[in-house]
Amino acid sequence: MNETITIQASKFNNQLHYEWEAKLIEQNEHFALIYCEANRTFIHHSKKKQFKIPYPSLEWFYFDRGYTIAISFKPEGLMYYCNITLPSKLNNHVLSFVDLDLDYVKEANEEWKVVDEDEFMIHQTVFGYPEHIISYAYQSLEQLQQAVKEMDAPFHLTLPELQEKLASVCIP
Repeated sequence: MNETITIQASKFNNQLHYEWEAKLIEQNEHFALIYCEANRTFIHHSKKKQFKIPYPSLEWFYFDRGYTIAISFKPEGLMYYCNITLPSKLNNHVLSFVDLDLDYVKEANEEWKVVDEDEFMIHQTVFGYPEHIISYAYQSLEQLQQAVKEMDAPFHLTLPELQEKLASVCIP
């Protein structure tokens, strides 16, 4: 596969939030697996800034779940960054999703934590989240936390297995 795609996150009001380019390395009916190169440009439209992300990552975007999973290969170890979202869509080389603010994060050698709850509370009013979206976000967070606890894919993958998968997509 290994085709270049654009990943776009929007807010609930359809405003483009952020985007970056990546390589689609696997796709099935449930998810798209993406490889993101080190030093990629991350365009944050909401903040009107661009960032360079210095480390590579493998990222899972689900078509039937309310979250995404990014596993970044940082010098100090693996970082997990999971967004609570509406299910992702892939059309015409653009993978898109609606970011619902809540994130579940684990830095290397730290515990899992929920972040951006304050942003979620503010955006409930700003964007007028309907009650079913608020419930969906919390249910998705619970499902994600359960997947981590039960070490469901891809959380079951060890560092050597992830490094092997990363190496396989980095070879031209």
